[in-house]
Amino acid sequence: MGSVATEPLSTGYGPRGVLEFRILGPLEVVREHGPLRLGGPKQRATLAILLLNANRVVSVDRLADDLYSGAAPVTAVTQVQRQISELRKTLGDESIIETRSPGYVVRLEPDQLDLHRFERLTEDAGREEARRAADLLREALGLWRGAPLADLAYEPFARPAVERLEEIRLAALEQRIEAELGLGRHAELTAELEQCVNEHPLRERFRAQLMLALYRSGRQAEALAVYRRTREKLVEEFGIEPTAALRRLEHAILAQDHSLDLAEPAERVAEPQRAVLVLPAEDERIDRVLAVAQQLAALPGRELIIARLVSDESALGPALAALNERRESMPKGARIAAFTSLEQGRDAVRLATVNDVDLVLTAAPARLDDDRLPEELAILLEGSPADVAVLAGDELKGGSGVFVPFGGGDHDWAALELGAWLSSSAGSALRLVGTKADPQRDQRDASRLLADASLAVQRVVGVDAEPLLVEQTAESLVAAVKGATVVVVGISPRWRREGIGETRRALVRDAAAPTLLVHCGPRPSGLSPRESRTRYSWSLEA
Repeated sequence: MGSVATEPLSTGYGPRGVLEFRILGPLEVVREHGPLRLGGPKQRATLAILLLNANRVVSVDRLADDLYSGAAPVTAVTQVQRQISELRKTLGDESIIETRSPGYVVRLEPDQLDLHRFERLTEDAGREEARRAADLLREALGLWRGAPLADLAYEPFARPAVERLEEIRLAALEQRIEAELGLGRHAELTAELEQCVNEHPLRERFRAQLMLALYRSGRQAEALAVYRRTREKLVEEFGIEPTAALRRLEHAILAQDHSLDLAEPAERVAEPQRAVLVLPAEDERIDRVLAVAQQLAALPGRELIIARLVSDESALGPALAALNERRESMPKGARIAAFTSLEQGRDAVRLATVNDVDLVLTAAPARLDDDRLPEELAILLEGSPADVAVLAGDELKGGSGVFVPFGGGDHDWAALELGAWLSSSAGSALRLVGTKADPQRDQRDASRLLADASLAVQRVVGVDAEPLLVEQTAESLVAAVKGATVVVVGISPRWRREGIGETRRALVRDAAAPTLLVHCGPRPSGLSPRESRTRYSWSLEA
């Protein structure tokens, strides 16, 4: 694997030095050394119109009409020419925008535009078997950075294009889910499909896929309930019945038709149950992060993917060499890669998405105690499809076990799951830290919440969790975790405004043990309850 640096978990764009154009999200143009600063709304709109028609001539009249919403001034042609001239200067390559009667054309190489790459990947997926198709579609969907042309979505010219782009994204998502259903991933897909149904209630294919996933998970009654709610919505709002295909699916579920059972492949290839993406930020922190990753990978069915993202080509060889030096100590089957990245947060999100990981593990940046998190880390937390754990402090050493401050929030449940698996792997104690009662604020202690969490841990992971109640102060918490092997704590739900929060800052700054700050991704934890539990007193309020 030592040659991976030449073809690492590829960023998937054109040759080095070539401009990259992105419309599957806010409009962006990226050169080798980072994003270009585009001009005002008219210049951005001009470029967007040309990119939506890449390699096709767009007439000056159409450009003027789209730019001015059908009310072009008498100077419109001059204004279009000025926008084109300024765009050519901004792009630094006049050959990209050619003058072709009766207007202009953007000439792009294959994969220079993210939309073209998306379309190629989805087309390729249609010719592949299920496993490869799912991988290709996951890579294609990983190119999306949010709503298409998000910064121009309200421009009249953009609305039809945005609707078309969103439609092809949803079609690819349906296609990817269909492939993964064929691979027997129905249990993992259920939560995602429930979210898809809530966000797109009129797309019957999502509902059909949810019904099938529930049925194959042994939840026949819930599958039928989905159909019943679908029918009620269609009849009440539109006066129509579900499609024939959805009605046939309901009848097949009622009859427990064997055609709904998962077809067994002739030869089943063993797959890791969970994958952990490790992103050591610097060479000196590799060992710290790997110490945590190796504990997780020691559990059956775990796979490690270790990627170094560096900002300069000169660091590429040393980064890969540092990984190769540690190859023998890595678990069998670990995959390594290194590549240059000018947008490390987004590339980390893409890696997590393409490789369908269950956890992203990275080292804390130096400025973790600021009021706001560093931008690249914020992008990773915002966009990661999986939980993210950020390691602050020294590497793991001997101690009295894994301590998890727990308040019942989503990030707390994600932290509890990670802490439980670390405890299981190391054979060490797991201690849940909650708050004592506060009569002055009429707040009860957290013992009932900790008991619920302990029962969930015993059911899913098979380890006992010892409760520990402390006063509702950061000082008390820091004192309680003294001597811990590692502290695993959910990040503040207000991290976008406040960073990690005062209590967690105290843990990172004052606790002798290393701290893992955990952000809950969209995928549900194996522990997290279906309904949010009552939150008791202190939920790491700051």
